[in-house]
Amino acid sequence: MASTSNDSSWYTSLLGLSEYFRTSNPPNIRLCIHCLQTILGFPPSSEIEARTHLQLGNILLAHTKNIDTSQNHLEKATHLDDVRFESASVLTQLYEKQNQTSKAKPLLLRAIELSQQAPYWHCRLLFQLAQIHTKEHDFSSASNLLAIGTDFAVVSRSEYTRLLFVLSRAMVLLIDKQMGEVHKVLMEANQLLETYHGPHLQKESLRVFFLVLQVYHCLTAGQVKTVKPYLKQLQQSIQTITQIQSEDEPLSNNPVDLFQWLPKEHMCVLVYLVTVMHSMQAGYMDKAQKYTDKALMQIEKLKMLENHPLLSSFQLMLIEHIVMCRLIMGNKSSAIQEIFQACHVCQQQPRLFTTHGAQIHTLLGLYAMSMNCMEAAESQFKTAYKSSSSTDLRLFVNLNLAIVYIRANRHTDLATLLESINPETVPQHSHSLKAAAYYVQGLQGFFQSRFTEAKRYLRETLKMANAEDLNRLTSCSLVLLGHIFLSMGNHREAMNMVTPAMQLAGKIPDVHVQLWASSLLKDLYRLCGDNVNAEEGYMMHTNFSQSLLKDHFQSSQLSEHGLIQWTDGECPFHLSSSEYQNSYLHLF
Repeated sequence: MASTSNDSSWYTSLLGLSEYFRTSNPPNIRLCIHCLQTILGFPPSSEIEARTHLQLGNILLAHTKNIDTSQNHLEKATHLDDVRFESASVLTQLYEKQNQTSKAKPLLLRAIELSQQAPYWHCRLLFQLAQIHTKEHDFSSASNLLAIGTDFAVVSRSEYTRLLFVLSRAMVLLIDKQMGEVHKVLMEANQLLETYHGPHLQKESLRVFFLVLQVYHCLTAGQVKTVKPYLKQLQQSIQTITQIQSEDEPLSNNPVDLFQWLPKEHMCVLVYLVTVMHSMQAGYMDKAQKYTDKALMQIEKLKMLENHPLLSSFQLMLIEHIVMCRLIMGNKSSAIQEIFQACHVCQQQPRLFTTHGAQIHTLLGLYAMSMNCMEAAESQFKTAYKSSSSTDLRLFVNLNLAIVYIRANRHTDLATLLESINPETVPQHSHSLKAAAYYVQGLQGFFQSRFTEAKRYLRETLKMANAEDLNRLTSCSLVLLGHIFLSMGNHREAMNMVTPAMQLAGKIPDVHVQLWASSLLKDLYRLCGDNVNAEEGYMMHTNFSQSLLKDHFQSSQLSEHGLIQWTDGECPFHLSSSEYQNSYLHLF
């Protein structure tokens, strides 16, 4: 039996050799693994054995497809004290990739119980298990674990990690739509931030986390006007963060502080994303496009360094918003190609289709509606509804499905939806959806010539839309009211509605409302005997019609247009046009 000093000597030599092979250019992973396997043949001490099993598990996982062997090494490491918690953490990630969370959860629970005297690992494992529960929509369990983490961070005297746990809990509650609790937890976080005395970079990153949640909280409620001061603070905070040099920041001696919410570069993309969300809801399409382009360029650069799954999530959400921009602006051919691009992003990260499949089918439904393919739109909306667990998305889908039925005079089908889109039963926190529900009721009244009732609903929409600067909803309501007054023979009131609708639609720009408004204006001016403006209205209407018809034809000729028939199974990737494939390759 070799002595302890010799034991250390041969271990150090073999470990150094394995590291040399791992970091060679190009790396020689086969010889690296061979050196580590040789260590296990001596046999080594339990400490060295544990570390070697962990290293082998990590390297096999990162550089080979030998998942079973990697898993075997990691499972052996979890039984050895020195690396038990790190091994449990890595093994959990492996189980998650294999969709074996039934194995991951008890492993983490046991590790959490044993890690009380290892504060860093105790907190990390709590975060990890909370994340699994969140992915499984077990928000109550996730919230409870994060509350335990908050208390542990207090005992461990870490203001920073306490705030990370509090903000993470607010995020889980926000996903779970526990709006009353969200408000309370965000208030607590704000008070803690005000008295926080840690390093500047840590404080600003926590502030960005807090403000992102505050902005998202408002945007999911459709509070576009209310959110403006928070969004401005967020943009100022991210500018501050980009100017702080990490190496100038003092390091904490507390191991519990060794967490990072997001890298600076990822935070920048996230701020772009919430800015795009705000611009979309406020009806500033040009601004939304500008920030989307900036964010996608940033993602492309970051993916060259490390293809982190979070970047694909951000990319997908940006594409979803830009598709809606294109549809509003009358650029359907770009919209359908970008929906196809969203499918490609999901192909790279299959988990994303589980979380975003309903959104993609919703976008296909909106595209099909804009192309007047109402049967396809109905199929897409029904597919989206079935595959979604979000009450807000389901309401949005039903509102659009109701418009499909209204336009097709399908009164029986519409009747089955009316209760689910009743504005009086829409939760108070869904301000924009409630306003949209009033609009759909008004549209139904208009199509059924119940003008007084329609006006009452549309005035509710206008009141709510104006309160939060929901410009697109305002323009749609004004033009519909104008059409109602024209139908009632009240030309003066019709003009008072249609003129501002046209101006607002031009600022967005919303080509469909402009087409509708210009059609009404040419008729109104003709009825008023104003032939000059009637001719101008006619020319505007013709220009909008021709532009939309040209784009309609281009879209219908694209092979990607066939996506509107896809409601089941894998995305039909063979539909990609060669021109689009070239631009897609350029993007990646």
